[in-house]
Order: sequence, then C-alpha cells, then structure tokens
Amino acid sequence: MNTIAEHIADFLKEYSPFNHLTFEELSEIATSIRVVNLEKHKTLFQINDILHDSFYVVASGVINLSVIADAEETLLNKCNEGDIFGLRPFFAKNNYMMTAKAREESIVYAIPIATFRPFVANNSDVLNFLLESFAVNTRNPKDKENLIGKLISDNVFYSDQQSEMQYFQSLTYNNSPLITAKNAIVQDVAQLMTETLKNNIVICENNIPLGIITDTDMRSKIATGRYPITISVDKIMSSPVITVVENVSLAEAQLLMLKHNVTHLCVTQDGTDKSTLKGMITEHDLIAAQASNPGVLIKEIKRSQSSKELKQIRERLTDLIQTSISKNIPLSHVFNIASEINLALIKRSVELSILDLGSPPARFAWLSIGSQGRKEQLLLTDQDSILIFEDVAADKYKEVKDYFLKLGKRTTSTLEKIGYDLCPNGHMGSNMIWCKSLTDWIKQYDSWMNTPGENSNDLSSIFFDYEITFGEQRIEDAIGNVIFKNAKNNTLFFDFLGNDALRKNSPLSFFKKFNVEEEGLNKDKFDIKTRALMPLIDGARLFALSYGIKGINNTHQRFRQMAIADPKHGEIYLNCAEAFLVLSKFRTLEGLKNDNSGQFINLDEMSKIDKEKLKNALAPMKELEELIKSKFQLTQFS
Repeated sequence: MNTIAEHIADFLKEYSPFNHLTFEELSEIATSIRVVNLEKHKTLFQINDILHDSFYVVASGVINLSVIADAEETLLNKCNEGDIFGLRPFFAKNNYMMTAKAREESIVYAIPIATFRPFVANNSDVLNFLLESFAVNTRNPKDKENLIGKLISDNVFYSDQQSEMQYFQSLTYNNSPLITAKNAIVQDVAQLMTETLKNNIVICENNIPLGIITDTDMRSKIATGRYPITISVDKIMSSPVITVVENVSLAEAQLLMLKHNVTHLCVTQDGTDKSTLKGMITEHDLIAAQASNPGVLIKEIKRSQSSKELKQIRERLTDLIQTSISKNIPLSHVFNIASEINLALIKRSVELSILDLGSPPARFAWLSIGSQGRKEQLLLTDQDSILIFEDVAADKYKEVKDYFLKLGKRTTSTLEKIGYDLCPNGHMGSNMIWCKSLTDWIKQYDSWMNTPGENSNDLSSIFFDYEITFGEQRIEDAIGNVIFKNAKNNTLFFDFLGNDALRKNSPLSFFKKFNVEEEGLNKDKFDIKTRALMPLIDGARLFALSYGIKGINNTHQRFRQMAIADPKHGEIYLNCAEAFLVLSKFRTLEGLKNDNSGQFINLDEMSKIDKEKLKNALAPMKELEELIKSKFQLTQFS
C-alpha cells in the first residue's frame, strides 16, 4: 500500500466515524481517496450544483458552509480538521443545498461514496453517525463531550422542501411487541400471532432480540412445506434483527428498511441488537407517520369540507410543532412550516364561506394581521384580520359591504371553531370598522400615519404587520404603497410609534430580578409576551418601516435585514434576532405544556439554566431601546 494512502488512513482513524472501522478497512478506503487542494476562497460546491460522487473530510485549513436565504449569505458552520461535510449525495437525490468554500488555503479528502457505502452498511455506528449528522446538523450526537470530528450536515430545511421534514418527524410505533423464546414451537407461535392479530413476533433471550418471524416467513418456510410445523422458531427466524434507537425519525427508518430490504425494525434501548427490546416499527407505521407531513396536511386542508375537519388538522399541526421543537429544529424553520399551514387553514375558511354565500360581488383581499401576518403564530392565539374590497359605485356600496360583513362573520366563526379565539379588541374582518373599501382603508392609513395622536385610540401597530391570505394581491400592494409613502420622513409618526415601542414595562428590575405579575390570575408569573417579545416585535417593525423594508414582516427576518441596511449597528440587530427566537421558544414550550397562549411563564417550574438563558435573551433589549431613542431622537414620552 502506498505511503499517501497510509498517511490518510492514519489521519482518519483519529476521527469519528472512521474510528469505528478497523485499520485494514480504513487502508482499503484510503487507496481510493482523492486529495483536493483548495486555494483561499475557492468553492468546492455551491447551492444547486449537481451532487458529487464523494463526500469530504477536512485534512487541513477551514471550510465555510453557507446558505443564501432572503438574498443574504448566512454562514451555517465552519469545518475544521477532521470534520465531515457534503453528505447530501449519501441520502438525497436533489442538488446541494449549500455552498462549501475554503476560508483559507485548505486540503480536503474526497471519499468516494461507492467505496465507502459497504462499510456503512456493515457498521451501524458509522451509519447512525452519518444519518444523525445529516438529519440534525449536529456535532457527534452520540458523544456530546468529545467534540472531535464534529460532523456537519449540508442539510438545511426550508418550508418548500417538505420532504426534508421527514428527517425531523418522530414515529409512533408498537411499544409492546409480541415476544417468544427461541425454543418455542412454530405451531404455537402461529396460533399466538393469529389470536393477537399480529403479523410479526420477536424471538428474545432476556429481552434481547435474537431474531424475528413475520407472516412472510410463515408463508415461505412453513406453508410451502420446507420446514415442519413442529420445529422450534429459531430454525426459521430471520437473524440478526435490524435495530434502531427510540427516537428514530421517519426518514431514518425508511432508509434502513430500504437498505436492508426488511419490513420491520426493532427499537432497542441503545439502538443495537445487544440491548433491551423497546418496540417494533413496521412499514404500516411509516405510512401512518407520513400523514402528518406538512405537505400532506396542506393537501388535506384544501379538500376539507367543514370546520370540524380543519380543527383535526390544526391539532396535528400542534403535534408537528411539538416534535420539531423537541428535535431542536431551528425555530425560524418551524415558523415557516406553521405559517404555511395556518395560511392554508385561513384560506380554506374563507373559501368555505364563499361556497355558502355565493360569489363575492367585488374583488377583495383578506389580510391576516398581527402574529399570523408576521408568520409567528405557533400557538392557538386569537385571530386578527382585516377585509378590503375594491371600490364600487356609491349606490352599490351598502349591499357590497353587507356581503363582505357576512363573509367576515362566517370566516371568523369557522376559525373560532378550529380553535383561534375571536380577537378581544375586535380586530377582525367581521367588524364593521375593519371591513371596508380600498379608498376607505387608504384614508384610514393616511389618518393613522399623518395625525397619529388624534385618533390613536384605534391605532394598533399590528395593522402594519399583514399578510394576504386570500384574494387580490394588488389590493395588498396598494396598502403597502400607501404605508411606505406616508412613512418617508414622517417624524410625527415615528415619534408616536417609537414612544409606543418604549412604553412597555421593563422585563427585569434594577437588581436584575424578573418583573413578575403582582396580582390576579397570573400572580408571580412572568409576562413573556408583553415584557419580552412585544418590545422586540415593535422595535423590528419601527426600523423596518423607517428603512422602507418591504415584504418582510417576520420579526427575526426584519432584524436580519436591518443588519444589512444599517451595518454599523449590525451586531445589535443580530443579537435581537437571536433573542427573539430564544424567547419565542420559551413561550411556545410554555403554551404547548399548558395548552394555552404561553403568555405567562411560571418561573418556579424553570431550571436554573433556563432562567439564565431567559435572562440573557433579555439583554439585547437595552441596546435596542437606546438605539430607538437615538435614531428617532426620543427624549420624552409624548
């Protein structure tokens, strides 16, 4: 064997997952490895490139992995010596989803997948390492302390890649599979399978799985007369069994079944066939799990005929959100998925109203405002909406408005049945004041923005966070144009909005203690919505309007966009973007736990670490507050 290959094998054996292979195996692989020299800033592959036939290990230097989202390049990860990247060709058929570029002069080893695949197939440690790394973009998941060989996935998930979601979906499966001993007689076992209506049974010794018998084995081995019905089961069982860990994802389970050409997987304590049996995953379980994939949910929403059907789908969205968060999917992706499904639910509710009432007498747009308008609605919070219909002749106005008020009432009532409470402030398309013609809406926005103090009682800043959920895009565009035209150099308006943003109560006391509710139902709880999230949401909206940032309503994305528009304060904006995600996650977990809007956090139930995390996420607010004061020259509360 040549010295270069020997040198490569020596290098690889220090890092996971190669340390699971013997030196002979590594030497065999090393002979087909290509050494790639990259100059500084040289790209190895970029987004949408056709997949290479190899994956890569950094031998020296640093490789940056980045994605382009919303027209900006975001660095996802830096790969140092021993890190693996570019695993996509192993697991997916589509093109690369990210760019790999040398940050400095670097050397990488290109390992041909065709050469490496057999070693993966025969070594579950290697497979699990690669699968989990590809799926969760993590360091070595089995080995949290020792971060050598952290493995970086090039798998980024956006809401339009619904198939990717399968990597994050957990499976429900049978937790009490049928088991028997290896000396049991086939005839008795067949009897037991028939009585319990099960098509499989696991042969165990001290609860460790040795083999499995399925209906197929009974048919192909016993019914054909190859073996007598009186022999013991260990003679006809398939062995060894293919095993997985308990929280295996849908995609991982599918890959393993395909790879080993089996229809059953045994779930064991540590994912190997040397540990206790915990359950059984069948092909049927995979089919059932597909049903809560976002793409499938959206298809079902489009076919739904009643609020009852829509409510059931909304409940499955809650499960999906919960699973995604427990699997540590970035919250920004969870927002994307949830908002697409919420959007489809609202859209279908409007469609069902139209099916009942008959065709609308004029073109219109139904806009979600507030949290759904910002694509931030993960919990069942109340609904906020406005309805805008095109201008009609004066003599038609009343009859047209009556139709749309009926449409508004039906739609908000359907949404209420799905689980979205009516807005307590009446900000809904079913309310006379918020259902009107385009000209009337334009007057409304003009008055809010040009004389903000006078009729400020009905100015809620959520009217500046909107998303069209049904109807004519150009109606939404017309509103956008009015808002951004009025915002230009409008000191009075920004003075009003700025002071409004600063009026929220501070989250921490002078002594850095949480300011909690002093009385009422939520006494001693922390109001994370009003004290922590709203100042960030208000601040992001204020800056987005003042920088003329159109079409981006999401708080996290607004802050990231601001970092580009105003790089001098980029760090503050990026810290706020991060803080918003951390705080939203706390609120969502609280809401999922208590089946409510998650607004009030019970601090007593939080671990010390979580309390610190929560406190740290409140830190960027001070800087944001100072920035608002200096940029909009706010000295007093007007």
